Amino acid sequence: MAAASDKQIVTVDGHRLPVTNLGKVLYPETGTTKADVLDYYTRVAPLLLPHSAWRPATRKRWVHGVGTEDAPGQMFFQKDLGDGTPDWVKRFEIEHSDHTNTYPVVNDRATLAWLAQIAALEIHVPQWRFGPRGARKNPDRMVFDLDPGDGVGLPECVEAARLCREILDDMGMPAFPVTSGSKGIHLYASLDGKQTSDQVSQVAHELARALEADHPDLVVSDMKKALRVGKVLLDWSQNNGAKTTIAPYSLRGRARPTVAVPRTWEELESPELRHLEYDEVLDRIESTGDPMAAIDGDLVGEFGEGGAGYLGAGDESQRDRLHIYRSKRDAAITSEPVPAESPVDREGNSFVIQEHHASRLHWDFRLEHAGVLVSWALPKGVPTDTKGNHLAVQTEDHPLEYGSFEGSIPAGEYGAGEVTIWDAGTYELEKWRKDEVIARLTGRPDGGLGGTVKLALIRTSAGPGGEDGGDENSGTIPKSSWLIHRMKDTGAHAEHHADEGTADASRSKAGGASTKASASTAESSSSTSDDSDSDDSAPDAPASAPGTYKPMLATAGTRTDLRSSKEWSLEMKWDGIRAIVTVDDGAVTITSRNGHDITKRYPELLDAAEGVHATSAVLDGEIVALDGSGVPSFGLLQQRMNLDKAAEIERAATKNPATLMLFDVLEVNGVSIVDQPYRERRDLLERLIADDQRGRVRVPPAFDGQIDDAVETSRRLKLEGVVAKIVDSRYDPGRRSDDWVKLKHQKTQEVVVGGWRPGNGGRSGQIGSLLVGIPGEDGLTYVGRVGTGFSQADLAAIGKRLDALERKTSPFIEVPSDVMRDAHWVTPKVVGEVTFGDWTDSGHLRHPSWRGVRVDKTPEDVVREPNPDLDGDGDGDGDGD
Repeated sequence: MAAASDKQIVTVDGHRLPVTNLGKVLYPETGTTKADVLDYYTRVAPLLLPHSAWRPATRKRWVHGVGTEDAPGQMFFQKDLGDGTPDWVKRFEIEHSDHTNTYPVVNDRATLAWLAQIAALEIHVPQWRFGPRGARKNPDRMVFDLDPGDGVGLPECVEAARLCREILDDMGMPAFPVTSGSKGIHLYASLDGKQTSDQVSQVAHELARALEADHPDLVVSDMKKALRVGKVLLDWSQNNGAKTTIAPYSLRGRARPTVAVPRTWEELESPELRHLEYDEVLDRIESTGDPMAAIDGDLVGEFGEGGAGYLGAGDESQRDRLHIYRSKRDAAITSEPVPAESPVDREGNSFVIQEHHASRLHWDFRLEHAGVLVSWALPKGVPTDTKGNHLAVQTEDHPLEYGSFEGSIPAGEYGAGEVTIWDAGTYELEKWRKDEVIARLTGRPDGGLGGTVKLALIRTSAGPGGEDGGDENSGTIPKSSWLIHRMKDTGAHAEHHADEGTADASRSKAGGASTKASASTAESSSSTSDDSDSDDSAPDAPASAPGTYKPMLATAGTRTDLRSSKEWSLEMKWDGIRAIVTVDDGAVTITSRNGHDITKRYPELLDAAEGVHATSAVLDGEIVALDGSGVPSFGLLQQRMNLDKAAEIERAATKNPATLMLFDVLEVNGVSIVDQPYRERRDLLERLIADDQRGRVRVPPAFDGQIDDAVETSRRLKLEGVVAKIVDSRYDPGRRSDDWVKLKHQKTQEVVVGGWRPGNGGRSGQIGSLLVGIPGEDGLTYVGRVGTGFSQADLAAIGKRLDALERKTSPFIEVPSDVMRDAHWVTPKVVGEVTFGDWTDSGHLRHPSWRGVRVDKTPEDVVREPNPDLDGDGDGDGDGD
């Protein structure tokens, strides 16, 4: 390296940048130099830029370093651009009351490198962006700064964040947490850009006040320091158009080089949660990506995955399919191929699977398509049998030359570690869609695949680009979570094993389906080929009348319940309402768990019949409403559950369409198969549903018996939990069975409403809290009152329901005297669901929050749920202690 004071000229994505004093120590406690800061910002650019682009950047500079805890360095707060700013830094003017400032916008990696050169360690931006010609847009995100007062810390901030998240979820605004790198937590939620900063600030202020009113011992919304001791300040003021927040992935100018890092909600549950430093962030982004990517999804969609469009110098010709790949690699350092030329779209059918000993051992699975190697990382490798699936995380496209790469990626570089070829060869493509790829791979004689195998990749969650990302023809697929499945291969190249026997009688055919509904049926169909044009093993009889079947119910349990010799299959738990779907000669009827016909409420699901390869069928599943990031939202589904007017239903179906997740089949062509083992019913279901019905009607994948992997995947996909099913269990209609065990990440409880108390302040004249209970042998047992989690629409709808049920006496066995003072009693018919912190010693819910009315449940369905045990320690608290 040159001497510390030497001046050098570097080129960053086509821009020349003078850099000096690279050896200067900016963080004395850790010895972190300017060169380290420059390296950090250029490597984190793909994740940081979507959150900073087109926003005026205020900078905090420590020209002589941050100093130490005892002797802090001098900080310069800078808004206006200086005279030495490079011409290529994009900028806009903002008129203030008595002057005009020119602000940079951090739109590209070169600008980040320039900020590192001038020791602008912290980058602060508002919640709004400039338009293309400098016009100021409305805010596109809401932010809360959860700042701990004296005597509290991160654990209390996490608790406050959880409460805030529940309200935002009910508003249809998924929240994304960021550990600030200073003291607390920032919470972001996307906006549609229709409200002004003043309007957003008012909403944020009201939300903060409501949380303060409901949780006065934990939350404060007033800025006065004297009021913040022992509490968490829910700072809503940063939604003001003149205020800024530290940009996600920005360094902090503290004694140690901490970073404002987007985190997952699962990470916040860890008792070891702490603020991360820059080197830890670089290690994690390789495997986790950006948990907050969905916040700025429009920028991702416009400029490329991970903000790739910002990385170039503005030359559109550089933004090809290898742009992200090049941005992460320096050809002068790594031995990996880094072609300068754009890839040429061509037909090709090569594949390679590379064993990659990086920070974590994984396998890189790459298929040649449209001139590049489309790539997935497989943490557990390729599945070795057809019984389960493995996680696959899509990564950036790689050049074709990477197909023969083996070697060592230097320490400090992206993907550092040893790479060897595990197997390679050619593949025959059966299907390439944006959410599904099926191919038959033929590897080397001595390769890891062991010959020819048929593999399917199925996308389980959309990347930041959403469902519209990707193109079936181009092969561009948004980065997202997938599953890889090893399929039974009945093609010309299939390797038939002696123990597989004749054709599986439970497979469906193009013109119908065969089942193992009885011994005679099984015998008559066992010789039927999968390639047959017809199937006479099951009659084309009408499906059972809608409502005939009641859904089988799972028992709430813990991991301990799965520690047996039985073989389990694991499915994701979907946060919606249970539905029995009857298809009969093209007609579809949807019945709720309690037997009500709810077909008319979900017109977008009536096309389900088109994708069923049978004349009639009865299917079991869950209706869910997916939010903008593809995660089921019970709050969004609530907006659909009680609609009856055709016009309202049609509008809701367009604005907030439902999705049907199918996980079982009970009858095919008039023949009941509930007595058949789960594994055979599951296999039939996957063959019964047409592949093009993975949009509104889906068959989500099942996992093998590795509960830890399933739980981790469920957490990563932000789902409700896991359902474990014994693979040889029958379907027991209408009964709760230990053969199905549900494990939830979050503590939830169904309750029956027995009364309400009037509210105060902002809720004066309406419901303040609901009085709830759980039915028992002696009657309705009071378990507490619920005053949070309601939107105004919720309160109005619940109030209307309860008005019709008013009564003079309490329906509870016993109620605390302070509750009875101003209570209004109702006949206990309304069932709801709450989340809560724990059970008190007196049997009451601690910190309950309302999730919504369960119109699909009756009071007789309500039982006390055990605590979840997803950490595996058997204590049911989920904390691993």
